[in-house]
Amino acid sequence: MEFRDWYDALKKPSWTPEPEFIGLMWQIIYPIIIVTFGFVFLQAARGTIPRLVALPFAINLVANLIFTPIQFGLRNLPLASIDIVIVWATIVWMVAVIWTHYRWVAIAQAPYLAWVSVASVLQLSITWMNRS
Repeated sequence: MEFRDWYDALKKPSWTPEPEFIGLMWQIIYPIIIVTFGFVFLQAARGTIPRLVALPFAINLVANLIFTPIQFGLRNLPLASIDIVIVWATIVWMVAVIWTHYRWVAIAQAPYLAWVSVASVLQLSITWMNRS
């Protein structure tokens, strides 16, 4: 079964966004991630900020990138739920640690935090609705 057929067959809340809308949101957010994360990693490499400040950005990047393979490759809803909560928590952590160094980077995470908040509730709902 193709991943799209599998996803379409899952029980989902009535407010679930269309896949095209979800894709559009990531098309908006990924450029923000590229610019802000790249900036933070560069500043950490230059020693302008402590390297530990980049840690939540690195964890977030890994967790974000492995979500799709977990969700649609492994089709593991509980593990995908854990992963999305890690993504959400690391965004909050990122904002907290970067705020005193580069507020613009923290503020730029607002759309990312807002979308992942919605995505987290959606993922947790789908996982709950499809529990065995």
